[in-house]
Amino acid sequence: MTESLTASLTGWHHEGAAQFQVGEAFFKQDSRIARDLGVLAAAVYRQQNPQLEVLDGMSGCGIRSLRYALEAKADWLWVNEANPEITAVLRQNLAAQLPQAQFHVTTGSVRLVLQDCLVQRRYFDLVDLDCFGSPSAYLADCLRATRLNGLMYLTTTDSRTCEGHNPTASLRHFGAYARAHPATHEQGLRLLLGAIAQQAVMQGFAIAPLFSYFQGQTYRVMVRLVKGHHWSEDLSGFIGHCHPCGHSEVVHWRGLSRAVCPHHATPIPLTISGPLWLGSLHDLDFLTRMGNLAQAWGWHHRKKLIEIMAEEIPFPPYFFTLGEIGRHAKADIPKRDRLIAALQVQGHRAVMTHLEAQAVKTTATFAECVAVAQTLTHHKKSA
Repeated sequence: MTESLTASLTGWHHEGAAQFQVGEAFFKQDSRIARDLGVLAAAVYRQQNPQLEVLDGMSGCGIRSLRYALEAKADWLWVNEANPEITAVLRQNLAAQLPQAQFHVTTGSVRLVLQDCLVQRRYFDLVDLDCFGSPSAYLADCLRATRLNGLMYLTTTDSRTCEGHNPTASLRHFGAYARAHPATHEQGLRLLLGAIAQQAVMQGFAIAPLFSYFQGQTYRVMVRLVKGHHWSEDLSGFIGHCHPCGHSEVVHWRGLSRAVCPHHATPIPLTISGPLWLGSLHDLDFLTRMGNLAQAWGWHHRKKLIEIMAEEIPFPPYFFTLGEIGRHAKADIPKRDRLIAALQVQGHRAVMTHLEAQAVKTTATFAECVAVAQTLTHHKKSA
């Protein structure tokens, strides 16, 4: 009997070590991957630190809180949900599997909860905000509620803004002007990281991304709050894209006035998005620890995902889609693995990316990818 059928018959859902009822709460089963990654990160943190206290600011039915307690061994949780109509099922779920002394439930605005933490000088090892929309209004307060070297797990689901279809909204939410281009899934993560980093710097801190994950219309980032000397201006900048030829490049602050595509006899201005985070999306050591734990727990699919994420680390802050490569090559859309292998034969580094199944991250230029795709098509026809 499938899990979804069991839930429909009994009213109880199972995920990881948790069993729970949803009631009228919003629950997305497809978001389990993001929850699994959060649990792994929290468990790694708990292995390295004497305690794990969690603030789950937008808890819904409490599934994330339950899993942090049962699987990551969180010592204590502050569980908040703004909707009073689902507080009963939230309390029921927590009380069914956790001792009362292990959690504290509140009903109200997460902003008030975060401000209350400031007043009480209460700091958490992990602050989790699973927002619907943008978390921009809460970033400053999240930082103030996070312990130094603690973690923040933040979400945005505003894919239209992240993908550059509403630059005015991106300016309002992220302090950045986002434009549409083929690698906007990565852009969304970098917009969110850039906004967090800016708020952290204003408070004398910096952030270190531990992992960044995109799925569907959801952007999730896990960051560590660190001392301010970890920040440099090279971590913030712009992505320039040339729609006529497909070229992309990093544009730093001092190069904005010269942001033109180098592949045209008559200079064509690049379409600029930013400022956004230009540093790594992931931390290799932390991902390795997460992967080892996933292996120990038998989470083989998560282990594979983590390995793919780790391979993304040393590459430029954008990717090239197979569709765009094929369109500019005036050829069939190349097979991803064949393209990667051909690029590697020519001395380029190239890997797949979790951000887009039909894309590659590579040190090759877009023009070089197009040339390789044309060669592959020629060889295919010759055969």
